Amino acid sequence: MTLQRSQIRIAVNFALDGLLAALAVIGACWLADPAHPMPSPAVLPLAGSAAIWLVGVPFGLARQHWRFTALPDAIAVGASAVFAALLLVLLLVGVGARLPSASFPPLLMITLGLALLAPRVLYRMARSRREVLSDDAETALLLGDGEGAELFLAALSRESHQRYRVIGVLAGSARETGRRIHNVPILGEVSGLAAALDRLAEAGQMPAVLVVASRELVGPALREIMDEAERRGIRAARAPRPTTLSPTTPGEPETALRPIAIEDLLNRPQVALDREGMARMIQGRCVLVTGAGGSIGSELARQVAGFGPARLILLDSSEFALWRIDLELSEQVPGLARAAVIADVRDRARIEALCAEWRPDLVFHAAALKHVPIVEANPLEGIATNALGTRNVADAARAAGAGLMVLISTDKAVNPSSVMGASKRLAEMYAQGLDVAARRQAGMRIVTVRFGNVLGSTGSVVPLFRRQLARGGPLTVTHPDMRRYFMTVREAVSLVLQAAVVGRSDAALPVAQGGIFVLDMGEPVKIVDLARQMIRLAGLRPDLDIPIRFTGLRPGEKLFEELFHGAERPIETGFPGLLMAAPRVADAALVGRAFDELAALIQRGEAAAALAALARLVPEFGAQPLAAAGPTG
Repeated sequence: MTLQRSQIRIAVNFALDGLLAALAVIGACWLADPAHPMPSPAVLPLAGSAAIWLVGVPFGLARQHWRFTALPDAIAVGASAVFAALLLVLLLVGVGARLPSASFPPLLMITLGLALLAPRVLYRMARSRREVLSDDAETALLLGDGEGAELFLAALSRESHQRYRVIGVLAGSARETGRRIHNVPILGEVSGLAAALDRLAEAGQMPAVLVVASRELVGPALREIMDEAERRGIRAARAPRPTTLSPTTPGEPETALRPIAIEDLLNRPQVALDREGMARMIQGRCVLVTGAGGSIGSELARQVAGFGPARLILLDSSEFALWRIDLELSEQVPGLARAAVIADVRDRARIEALCAEWRPDLVFHAAALKHVPIVEANPLEGIATNALGTRNVADAARAAGAGLMVLISTDKAVNPSSVMGASKRLAEMYAQGLDVAARRQAGMRIVTVRFGNVLGSTGSVVPLFRRQLARGGPLTVTHPDMRRYFMTVREAVSLVLQAAVVGRSDAALPVAQGGIFVLDMGEPVKIVDLARQMIRLAGLRPDLDIPIRFTGLRPGEKLFEELFHGAERPIETGFPGLLMAAPRVADAALVGRAFDELAALIQRGEAAAALAALARLVPEFGAQPLAAAGPTG
C-alpha cells in the first residue's frame, strides 16, 4: 500500500511537471513576441511537456519530494529547464519552424525554470510548520562555527513546538559579526562571550542556556565558556553532532541538547601526527598487543587495526575483556586476520611459545597491574606482572626476531611511593638496558613511553565520579590538594604510536640511547576541581546538590605525580606532544641478576624480602610499603 502511494505521488509529480512546462512554453512565446502570443505550431506546449518529461528522467524531477525542496533540487530543476529548452529549440529549427524571436531560447529557459521551481518552493513554505514556542521554551545563545549553528537552527525550525528561542550566535571569527543565520543575528565571536552576555543582560535578554554548536570548542576555550556560564548562573550544553541530529530516546526531539563531556574540557587541540610513518611501521606486519582488553591495550588494538597489519595478536589474561575487543574488531574490521590469545605475561614459557609461534614484528606491551591500592595489598603480584612480565615479553619477542617493542609506562614510576610505581620503574630500567644493548648489536629496539592518567581507563577517577553522581553522591576525593595529569585515551595512544615511529626511525633525537619518551600532558588538574566540574556538567551544584567528601590518602598514593625524575631533565624532541627524559640507564647484567633474585623471592612468597630488593633497585622507592606488606603478598 505504501509503495502504491509513492508511485501515485510520482505520477502526479510527472503530470504536474508536464503541465507546468506547457504553461511555461506559452508564457515564453508571449514574452518573446507579445504581438503574436500564441505558440506556433500549436503543438509546441505539448512538445514542451514531452521535452521536460524526457529530460527530467535522468535528473529525477518526478521523484523529488516537494516538501523538502533544497538547493540540490533547485539545481536539478535549473539543469532540466536548460536542457529541455535547448531540446525544444533544436526541434523547432529541425522542422523548419520560425522562432518567435531571437530572445525566445533564453526566455524559454527562464520561464521553464521558474514554472518548475516556484510551485516546489511555495509548497515547501506552505507545508513548513509554523514556529510555535513551547510554554517552557528557554532562551539560548549559540556558540561556534556557522555550519554547526545553521544545522541546529534548521533542525529547530522543523519542530512544531520549539524548546529553545535562539536570540543570537557567537561565531568563531569577528568577520561574521552583523550577519544573520536563519534570521538569527551573529552578535560577535566566541572569545567575546563575556562582553556579549553583558550587552544581553543590559537589554534584558540574558539567555538561560549556552549551546555549544562547534566540535572545535574543547579544552581551555570550553573551560572558559563553562566558567563564564557558572559565574552568570546559566546552563551550558552541547548541540547534537551534525551527523546525529536524531532522537536518542523515543519521543525526544532531534535538537535535544547533550551534556558537555569532561573529556572535552580536558582535551587539547590535536597535534600533527605522522600517519604515513605509522602506516609504514604497521602495514603488512604481525603485531602483538599485550593487555589488549584493557583501556590502553584495546585502543592500541583499534588504532593498529586501522593501519592494515598482516595479523593482529590480542593477548590478555581476562577472557571477558579479550572477548569484548575481539568482537568489536570482528565487527569493525572483519577482514583483519587476528588471534585472541588468553595468556598471562608472568608465564614465561607460555609467552615464549606464543612468540615463537606467531613471530611478531612489532610488540605493544600494555599488560600491567595499575591500581595502586590493590597492588599495594598484593605486592608480589604487582612485581611479577609489571617487572618480570615485562622481561618475559621483551626476551620472548627478541628471541622470536621482533624488530620493535613499545613499553607503556606511567608517571607513577617517577619517584615512586607505591609498589605499582616502583615495579613499573623496574620495567623501565630493564627496557632501557635492552635498548642500549640493541643499538650496539642491531637487535630489537625498545621504545618506552611514559604518561599519566587517561580519562575513563580502568581505575580512573572519572568513571568512579560518574557512578557516584548516578547514585546522588557524595563524590569521594582522597585529598583537597591531590593533582593528576590527564589525557584522553585516544590522544595518549596516538602519541604512543608517534613515539614508536620516532623511536624506531633514524630521526636525529636529542637522546641517542635509553631515553624515555614522555607525553606532553599539559598542566596537572586538581582532583577536587575535576569533581566540582563533573557535578556542574550534570546540571547540579557542588556542595549544595552533591557533596564532596575527603577520604584521605590511600596506601602508596602521592599528592602530586611527576613525569620526570630529578635526574631526568625534560628534553624537546622536535615532535609535537613528545618530550624525552634524559636516561638513567642501569647496567643490564646487574638488572638481569636482580630480576632473577626477585623471581626466586616471589616464587617462595617472601614479600618483605622482595620489597627490600625492590627498594635497593629503585632507591627513590620509600620504605612505607614494607610495613604494609603481609607475609605472603
